[in-house]
Amino acid sequence: MAAVVLVHGLYHCPEHFAVVAERLRTAGTHVVVPELHRGSLPNDTAAVQAAIDSLHEPPIVLGHSYGGSVITGLRGAGHLVYLAAFVLDAGESAASLGGASPQLLDAISPKPDGSTSLHPDRAVDVLYGDCPEPLAAWAVGLLRAQAPGCGRGVPEHHSWKHTPSTYVVCGQDRAIDPGLQRKMASRCTDVREWQTGHSPFIGQPDLIVELLQELLATNTPRRRDEEVTTTR
Repeated sequence: MAAVVLVHGLYHCPEHFAVVAERLRTAGTHVVVPELHRGSLPNDTAAVQAAIDSLHEPPIVLGHSYGGSVITGLRGAGHLVYLAAFVLDAGESAASLGGASPQLLDAISPKPDGSTSLHPDRAVDVLYGDCPEPLAAWAVGLLRAQAPGCGRGVPEHHSWKHTPSTYVVCGQDRAIDPGLQRKMASRCTDVREWQTGHSPFIGQPDLIVELLQELLATNTPRRRDEEVTTTR
């Protein structure tokens, strides 16, 4: 069975992908949504790698925002999808690329233990500003505190150099500058641009479902030990 792995970003959780996952499953796709919040980029990457290793064929792997840092370090994916996400090269981290917009930085609330959370009212504007109010409120209610340091993590492996990839620029994003997204997108095999905010899986899940179904229809399964070299 064709498989998709959905990787959430900072402050988010698997439930944010609930609608996308349900629609894909209804169409006959096996969907895995790993839980991050493991305390560091290496730990988050290991959790997603374990999910991939449990599958029979290399899946399509989508990473949102910080989830891009995670999927960059993976092995064994059939196709990578970076959704307003970080495509990191050697020595780079999300933080070193200046990923967070001033609006996102203003929404972050530090905690005494070093973790951070997002101020709910500001999170609505930054993450879900193009979503209907009830959906935005639901999504904000799912946000979790974030352990320190994940955004400074540097991947040891760079899967986009060997695996076909699609970058989706979110042109109305208020969390990650679309200009930075376009620069990172140049590292990928294919680029799409949607006029959405940072989180289209909440406001416009059909866009993501349609893209993943398109890729599933054209993705050719390959051995886990086979890496495809693409020309960019």
